[in-house]
Parts: sequence; C-alpha cells; structure tokens
Amino acid sequence: MSASRSLLRQLTSRPGTCARAAELGLLPGSSRLVHRLASRSLVRPAAPFPPIRYRHARLRFLTDAPTAPQPPPRAVDGAVQQTRQARRLRRLRNLALFLALVAALYETYPPFRHVLLAGVRCARLMRAVLLAVWDYKQTFAREAAFDVDEPAERAARLRARSECHLRAAGRLLEALKRNSGIYVKLGQHVAAVQVLPVEWTATMRPLQDQCTPTDLAAVDAMLRSDLGAELADLFADFEPKPIGVASLAQVHRATDRRTGRRVAVKVQHADLQEFAAVDMATVNAAIGLVKWVFPEFEFGWLGEEMNEMLPVEMDFTAEAANSARCRANFVPLRGKTSLYLPEILWAEKRVLVMEYIDGARIDDLAYLRDHAIDRNQVSQELARVFSQMVYLDGYFHADPHHGNLLIRPRAPGSASPFNFDLVLLDHGQYFDIPDDLRVNYARFWLSLMAPTSARTIAERKKYAKLVGNIDDDMYPILESAITGRIGVTDLSAVGSPNAGEAPSSSDGKPMRQGSLLDGGAMSNDEVERLRVAMMEREGLIVSIFELLRTVPRRLLMILKLSDLQRSLDFSLATTHGDARVFLIVGQYCAKAVFQSEVANFRAALGHAGLSFALVRGFAASCLAYAYRAAVLGTVEWGMDVRARLVKLRLWIKGLEKGGLRAAGDEMAGLRARQAA
Repeated sequence: MSASRSLLRQLTSRPGTCARAAELGLLPGSSRLVHRLASRSLVRPAAPFPPIRYRHARLRFLTDAPTAPQPPPRAVDGAVQQTRQARRLRRLRNLALFLALVAALYETYPPFRHVLLAGVRCARLMRAVLLAVWDYKQTFAREAAFDVDEPAERAARLRARSECHLRAAGRLLEALKRNSGIYVKLGQHVAAVQVLPVEWTATMRPLQDQCTPTDLAAVDAMLRSDLGAELADLFADFEPKPIGVASLAQVHRATDRRTGRRVAVKVQHADLQEFAAVDMATVNAAIGLVKWVFPEFEFGWLGEEMNEMLPVEMDFTAEAANSARCRANFVPLRGKTSLYLPEILWAEKRVLVMEYIDGARIDDLAYLRDHAIDRNQVSQELARVFSQMVYLDGYFHADPHHGNLLIRPRAPGSASPFNFDLVLLDHGQYFDIPDDLRVNYARFWLSLMAPTSARTIAERKKYAKLVGNIDDDMYPILESAITGRIGVTDLSAVGSPNAGEAPSSSDGKPMRQGSLLDGGAMSNDEVERLRVAMMEREGLIVSIFELLRTVPRRLLMILKLSDLQRSLDFSLATTHGDARVFLIVGQYCAKAVFQSEVANFRAALGHAGLSFALVRGFAASCLAYAYRAAVLGTVEWGMDVRARLVKLRLWIKGLEKGGLRAAGDEMAGLRARQAA
C-alpha cells in the first residue's frame, strides 16, 4: 500500500501524467479513485524538475514530458577557431623543436647518444631474457603432466625441453648479434662451456666467426683521439679490409712507417669503450633477473668472469704483458716445442702492433696436406703446449679457439723439432693457477687414468672435493665435464655399494666404463646411448648449474680450455684416437706431481732433517713416477704405430678410388670431412 501511495505522489507531481496513467490502466484502485484524484487540486505548477528514474520500464516514458525548448548551441566565433588553430600549430612546432634537439644531441653530445643507444640495447637484451624466462616457466609447468615411467612420455618431455632450449637460445643469439661488442663475447663464452645443454652451445657457436667490423674512418678517429696521430702517420700502408674480426677487436695488415716491417695491427672496436660500462650493467641486471625467477639456475659465474676479465681484455698493454710472460715460460723449452709467439713491436690501450705471421688456421686440412704437415703431430703438440701451461707453469691461455691458432711451415731460424710452427695469438685471457689446485688437479687426472676399482673411485671423489668442492652427488657431472666422456665411473651408482659396476642405459645395454685409456674412441651408438642416459637423469640441468656455481672460477676456466682442446682435436680429424691426448696429459700430470713431491721432500729435509721415513717416501715417489712414465710411454708408442697404420689404410683406400690425388686427400682427412 505504501508503494502505491509513493507512486501516486510521484505521478501527480507533474501535470497530465495522472490522467495518462489512468487511461493506460497503470494506476491501482478503482475508477472512482482516479476521478477523485483528477478532481482535486493535486497538480502542482510545472517546475523544471530533473527526470525521475523508475525501476519499472513501463513507467519510464511518463517522465519524458516535453520540457522548455533549449536555446541552440552557441556558434563558435572566428576568434575561438583561430585560438584553437594557433594551439595546434604551437604543439606541432614544439614537437619539431624537440625532435630537432634530440637529433642534435644524438649527433653532437656523446653521453646522450650513449644513453639512448644503451637503452635500446638494454631493451633488446631484456626482451630476449624475459621471453626465455616465460618460455621456461611454461615448459616446466607442463612437464608435471608427463609420466616419466612411460618411455613415450619421457621422450616427449625431453623433446619439449630441447625445443624450449632452442627457442630461448635462438632469441638470445639474435639479441647478442644485434648488440655486438661484449654481448658477442658473452655468447662465445657460453658456446665454449660444454657442460651446458648442447642446444645452447651449438646455437651460440656461430658467434665465433660472425663479428661486425668497424669502418676505417672510425678507426682513424680513434687513433687521433688516443694517440694524436692518424693511420698515415704511423703506417706506410694500411689495408682497409681487416684480415680478422673478433668480438672486441679487428686485425689489419700494414707496414710500420718507422721500421718498414710488415706488421699486424690489432685495433679495438671504436664504440666498445663507449658502451662497455652500460652493457656490463645490463648483463648483470639480466643475470640477476634470471636468478630471481629461477634461483636454481645460477649464471653468476658468467657475470663474475665478465666483470673481471673484460676490463683486462680491453687493455692491450695487459695483452702485451701476458705474451711476454708466456714467452719467458717457454724459453727453457727451446728446441723441444713448436710453439711460436709473434713479436710485439708496441702496444697502447686500444692499439697493438705485432709481427705479421703468414699462415693458415690450424684446422685447414688442405693447407696441412699441401705442406706435408702431419695433423696427428699438430694435435699432440697442442696437448703438450697447453699441458705445460696448466700442469707445470700454472699460467695458461684461456681462449685457444680455432681463430687464435695458426700453423705455418717451420720458418728459417725456428727451433721447432717438427716441420711446422704452432703460432698462438690473442693473449688477452690468461689465468694463474694456485699450486695446490694445480697439483691436486693433476692427481685427479692420474686417478681417472687408473683402472676403475673401489680404491680409485675413492681417490677420484677425494680429489674432486679438493679441486672443485664437489660432493658425491655432483661428481658424475664434474667427471664428464673434465674428460668429455660419460661413464668412466658408474654414474648411476656413485656413492653406492655398487660403484664401479658397468653402468647401463635405459635400454639395459651395458656402457663402457673404467679408465680413460680403456679401448679407443667410442662408437656413435655408444655416444648416443650415453648422451640419452645422461639427459634422462632427473634434475640434470639443475645439477649442471649447481656445478657451475660451486667450482672455483679457475677450475671453470680449465674446463673451458679442455673443451676447446677437444674441439681442436676433433676438427683435425686425427687417426690416433682421443686417448692419445690423455696420454700426453697424463705424462705432464705425473711430472707435476713428482715435482711437487720433490719440493715437499726438500722442505721436509730442511725442516726436520734426514730420516728413514722421509727417504722411503721419496723413493716411493721416484718409483711411481718412473712406472707412470714407462707405462704411458709404451702405450703412447703403440698408439702412434696404430695411427700410422690407419693413415696407410686410408691412403690405400683413396688410391683405389681415384688415384694419387684422392689417396692424398683421404690420408689428409679431407674426404672424411666432406662426407661429414
């Protein structure tokens, strides 16, 4: 009843609405009530009340009573139109002035240009990182739906993760290539760390040879800025096209104006110094972001190396000092090694002038064939040079990739014992190794070469703990990273009573294991089965990143060096098998351990005097060294004989196929490379 009264009061507040509602039958009550309402003076004078909103749609039209006519909108006069037009013109003018100012600052004020370009480079990198992080998050979330006990589901899971690796690595590769500079250096380092997923290392490998050169005008301007001299003032001629381009610098052939000598001029990329600080901060921020999203994926080791080594590599005077120290270390080996380091004429922070070497890349098999250079001897010399650096000198070149090594026929006056010189370039990355790490690492290698038993497995774990702070659960990853093999020790039973038994893959077939010297090279089927067995290990990726986070950085650089050595040996298509290189490493490790024991004997003799126990221990060390040298030397001789027989069979095979030329190509490994 109260609702009806309220409705009536609202209807009677406007003229004509009550009658109209009654005609339509919208008012409650009898017709007598309608007439009474209509006869009373309940209608108030019209007033400009606001329209009433009703919940009932049928009553909404009652409020649409005509109101007083509104005046037409006032016409905008000419003055207002002119004001608006002037405002638009001012905005366009201000925009044009702003763009002109930005362009002028970009061209004339380097700090502004650096900030602007750095923002673009930072955005490009962070976009790739964020997309990769999101992709990994989604992939890992979907992995929970797979049943790892089902072979098909397990294979699908591995395939999905591999595809995710490829997508993420591809995005980052494009960002690094477009940013260039230290970003390319970063990608090169990722490509060299072989414990990372193969999808990442294979994707980043093109960065070794795809670097953008700096134009000659920028080089000339850099020399004027740094030295106050132009190219024409320093060199009688200067070839504009570089003969080599790396991530941080490029090399040109030239003639030194003062001495008239043919030289190689290494100049830093002109824009590298401008963006180095901002680029390093950007990379560190990206690493921090990944760590925040994926705490178990630790890339801090990559940022630490970049922060420490990049400023050193950007100072070519430090490279000249490294070269001089390495040369001094090999002076006692004159006549016993083929290593040659180019003479450095002079060096400044961003320019280095050195002796020009006419040679070829070390893996140029056609060049080796044409100059009758034995590729097996080249591989063995590489192993000797870097073993000398790591195990005896404790000071090693950490970036010996294919572009940093040249081969040439033995030059007049060379003391090389072979018919070639091994030329080592780019001495920007060198590392010292503490003596305790160096000797313990040598002992670790010797334990890996000994036949597998409970005792040798215990020794391997002991030295893994000493050199890498690695526990039993992480030991298989470290062993594979050091040796490049899987299954030297039983990966599935390390730390268990069954350690030392032959490991098996998921198909139940036994895997080769034991000593590094067991058998020859693994067959392709064995390599594939071992790779699949490792990839099927639960938490493998997390374990790899845990290894990279745990091991000392010096050991990480040694692992990188080992990976590069294996890559060089593979590219030379040697016929002596990968165990041949291990024999050379073993000989230098045995010598390092013996030298350490001699030093300990002398220290103990001077401190406590001569004793029977001291003499007995020293005699045992001498006998162990002699035994290792005899065994390794005998096996080495046998493997060299076998390698010559393999090359002879290849020559006969080529002769049967196509005559002497084909026989030479076959023996040089060219046919095998073409087939691959």
